Amino acid sequence: MSRIRLVSWNVNGIRAAIKKGFFDWLAQDQPDILGLQETKISAEQLTLDMVAPQGYHTFWSHANKKGYSGVAIFTKEKPISVTEGLGVPEWDTEGRTLIAEYPNFVLYNIYYPNGGRGDDRLQYKLGFYDVFFEHIENLRKQGKKVIACGDFNTAHHPIDLARPKENEKISGFMPIERAWVDKFVEHGYIDTFRHFYPDQKDMYSWWNMRTFARERNVGWRIDYFFTSPDLKGNLVDAGIEMDVQGSDHCPVTLTLKFDE
Repeated sequence: MSRIRLVSWNVNGIRAAIKKGFFDWLAQDQPDILGLQETKISAEQLTLDMVAPQGYHTFWSHANKKGYSGVAIFTKEKPISVTEGLGVPEWDTEGRTLIAEYPNFVLYNIYYPNGGRGDDRLQYKLGFYDVFFEHIENLRKQGKKVIACGDFNTAHHPIDLARPKENEKISGFMPIERAWVDKFVEHGYIDTFRHFYPDQKDMYSWWNMRTFARERNVGWRIDYFFTSPDLKGNLVDAGIEMDVQGSDHCPVTLTLKFDE
């Protein structure tokens, strides 16, 4: 029986995170697979230590717009394949999606859009959700077990943010956004943190740094690991590493076990 530990982290700029000790954290934490979101870097800006950190293969997807969005995967085991994007140009220009296939599962590492900059971006976010859902469902129909991690930019239930009442009309906790997460769960996808800790309060993965919300733990849980239901028997634990600094988000984790 082998264990594998995955970490997902919106670093809010990989270069800023490196200045705040990202590589020290990586050397100490040693995840088997790390999904990063909001890397905010272009291909020509990547340095050797980013592309080839000791012990890891890395894969990057960049937005067409400089200094915006972007995702990366750091992985000890080389995947069978890595795909950029969801195959729909409208949703693939912002460097939001990397899909890595492994022997036991397919991992989606995604930085889902933020719907907070006007109705057009809310519609873009909801459209992205739907394209992603169709993509992951098609893969499941092929018999693949899937994991989706990243910054979903939506808190699902009132327990998932410190001030639910005040945020019901704010993107990230609007009924229409939460309804999509409801649909995702109704199709069997497991919110792994809530699977293990259904009633755990005050556990968040993002804080507004402008209001010093982290010091007061006035946060939102918007970073997730979801798995398809056929991985339920492989789940060992899930967590939120709220003590890890370096971004306005903190890492979230998932541990699974597989027969050798």
